[in-house]
Amino acid sequence: MFDPSCFFELKAFAHARLFADCPQVWLALKHLKAYMDDTMSVRLEHEQIVSGEPLARPVVLYHGELLDGSSCNIRYGDATKGGLEVYQNGDLLEGATVIMAGAVLVGSRIELGQGVLIESGALVKEPAIIGDRSEIRQGAYMRGYCLIGERCVVGHTTEVKHSVFLDDAKAGHFAYLGDSILGGNANLGAGTKFANLRFLPGNVKVRTPDGLVDSGLRKFGAILGDGCQTGCNSVTNPGTVFGPGSILMPNTTAASGFHPEKSVIH
Repeated sequence: MFDPSCFFELKAFAHARLFADCPQVWLALKHLKAYMDDTMSVRLEHEQIVSGEPLARPVVLYHGELLDGSSCNIRYGDATKGGLEVYQNGDLLEGATVIMAGAVLVGSRIELGQGVLIESGALVKEPAIIGDRSEIRQGAYMRGYCLIGERCVVGHTTEVKHSVFLDDAKAGHFAYLGDSILGGNANLGAGTKFANLRFLPGNVKVRTPDGLVDSGLRKFGAILGDGCQTGCNSVTNPGTVFGPGSILMPNTTAASGFHPEKSVIH
C-alpha cells in the first residue's frame, strides 16, 4: 500500500535511488540527508558569491563555469518551458543557468542543473539540489536539504525545508512545505501549508485502514502522489498521505492519514 511505486512514476526521476529500499514511501525523508550528503560533490563558488550576502550582479553558470552575468544579454522567459535565454557576444549559451542580482546563497553545497533561474530576493541555504529548468522565484526560502527535480517551481514567499519535489512539481505562491514530498506534476494552490510537527511528543503516526502506523519520524508533513492538487489556503495535518490524482479543495484542512488514489477532500 505504501510502496513508493504506488505514489510515483520514478523511471525518469534522476534521484529515484532515494526511494530504493523504502517499504514505506515516507522513509525517503529519513534517508534524505544521507542521500544528499553522499550525492553532492560540486561546490558553487565564485568571487561574486559571498555566503549570506545578496549578489551585487547576476551570475551565469555555463558548462560548469561561473560567469559575470553583467557581460551577458539575458532574456527572462519561463525557465520551466525553456524560455530562459542567455547570450554572450551574440552567441546563445544553451542551457545556461542564471542567479539574479539580489539572490542570497548560504554555503556552497548548492547544485544547479541547466536552465535554472534563481530570482532576486530568493534565499537558498545549503545543501540544495535544483534540477534542470526549475525556477526559484522572488522571496522563496529554501532552508536546507531541499531536493528539487526538473521543471519545478518554488514560488514567491514559499518556504521549503527538508523536502523533495519530483519533476514538474510546483508550489507557486505563499506555501510552506516541511519534511514533505511532492510527486510529479503535483501543484499547490496559493497559501497551502503542510504542518509537520505534532503538538504532543512522539513520532507522527499515519492513520490507515488497518490502524495507526508509526512513521518513525518526529517531523513529517505531507506526501502527495503524482498529479495531486491542493486548492488555495488549504492545510494538511502532520502525516497526511495522498494517493495519485487526489484533490484537496480550497480552504480545507485534510485529516492526517492515508487518502487513497483520486480522493477529493472537502
